[in-house]
Amino acid sequence: MRKIGTATLLLALTLAAGAQAMEAASPLQSKINAKAAHPLNYPKIVLYSVSWCPHCKQAKEYFTEHNIPFINRDVELDPQAMEELTGKYRSQGVPVIVIGNDQKVLKGFSPELFEKAVKSVEGQK
Repeated sequence: MRKIGTATLLLALTLAAGAQAMEAASPLQSKINAKAAHPLNYPKIVLYSVSWCPHCKQAKEYFTEHNIPFINRDVELDPQAMEELTGKYRSQGVPVIVIGNDQKVLKGFSPELFEKAVKSVEGQK
């Protein structure tokens, strides 16, 4: 009976540690500033990224600081996102930013090119 209790305890500790590791590794979704007086109206934005990429981090920080809602798809954690990145968008690198319903696809990130692409998509409405 004691062996079963010890094994159960070890299993519970292992599962708890694994859950904490997964929680730490999973990227946070964008946080919108609820205090923003006038929320900006942006088209759908999907960011294909990895956690260690400095350019991906720059894009995430820019979106968050400017109250731009986005969906983060970490291609190392999400096999479907990796398939879309390499197949549909024909890219081997990140970040890739998809604006609207595939109206604009940016490979790489710069605030200027991003804003120009958003204006272009908005002009297509």
